[in-house]
Amino acid sequence: FYAPGYLAFNMYMSISNAVARAILFSRPLLLYPAVNWLDAVLARFLLNSLTSVVISVLLLGGILVVIGHRATLDMLPILEATSLAMGLAMLLGLGVGTVNCALSGLFPLWEVAWSIFTRPLFLASGILYLYEELPPLAAQILWFNPLIHITGTMRSGFYPTYGATFASPLYVLGISLALTALGQILLGRYHREILNA
Repeated sequence: FYAPGYLAFNMYMSISNAVARAILFSRPLLLYPAVNWLDAVLARFLLNSLTSVVISVLLLGGILVVIGHRATLDMLPILEATSLAMGLAMLLGLGVGTVNCALSGLFPLWEVAWSIFTRPLFLASGILYLYEELPPLAAQILWFNPLIHITGTMRSGFYPTYGATFASPLYVLGISLALTALGQILLGRYHREILNA
């Protein structure tokens, strides 16, 4: 129950944190004229995305091997839901990471403020509970958290009786693309100031 939700959340967190530090981490490489800020962001995104996918496959595969003789699994819904949830987690991580890359480069205290602000995200992302079990007011508020949609989508593949009817991939996709566009605009405009800081 916990593994599908946690793996999607962990993928988002690792990608967004890595992308947020892409320019500062790759500063020596960005001195070469052939390498620009977009290369650094995409390289960190791809590296952490692939690493998270491999970790998820190994962990879920290990769990299925251990309990496989007791569980009847339909692999097609698992693969569909997992690939959709992981793709959404990657895009959301890229969007949040690019915005945070620009903001933390321009305002050094932003990284500390963001880490404090996102501490409760683990509890607010539906890793330890089902969205449908929340009181109505909490459910209405947490629906706006895109991560709860991702964890619900991820779980829907593993449990045939769980539909995650609240989950809206289009909502997560819209937020992800809007944040990615905003981050790209900010980095395109201020990458020199961030590198020279």
